Amino acid sequence: MKSTSGNAGGVQKKKMNGYVGFSNYPNQVHRRSVKRGFSFTLMIVGESGIGKSTLINTLFDNKIFPDHEESPPSAEPVKGVDITSMSADIQESGVKLRLTVVDTPGFGDSINNEDAWQPILENIESRFDAYLAQENRVNRSKISDNRIDS
Repeated sequence: MKSTSGNAGGVQKKKMNGYVGFSNYPNQVHRRSVKRGFSFTLMIVGESGIGKSTLINTLFDNKIFPDHEESPPSAEPVKGVDITSMSADIQESGVKLRLTVVDTPGFGDSINNEDAWQPILENIESRFDAYLAQENRVNRSKISDNRIDS
């Protein structure tokens, strides 16, 4: 750090070397974020067989969802919505991403789909409630955010 006398009013201007100062704060935040990595939670909702898993696997160029085997027509159909989560660690150009995909198999597969959205809404609300409970603790140093981002 170099000190230079500015004007006669007693104001000193200092030359900063390196990563110091509030003008460089966006760069500091960017470097820290890239170093730590990012976390993203995605919920995908739709009827069975319309390509949700294929879309996610293609979008992230990674095998997040395994290939589904077709069940025979005589198999018992799944009743209701079953919410499952799958996670994958993806790295691209030195940036780490922890991707969590929440799938909703069974959504829209019934004849009466009037309340098919209810388990999904309850799941989203329970994730927000869990995050709020962590935010309200005295020690908030290790908060895990599993809320749905999109």
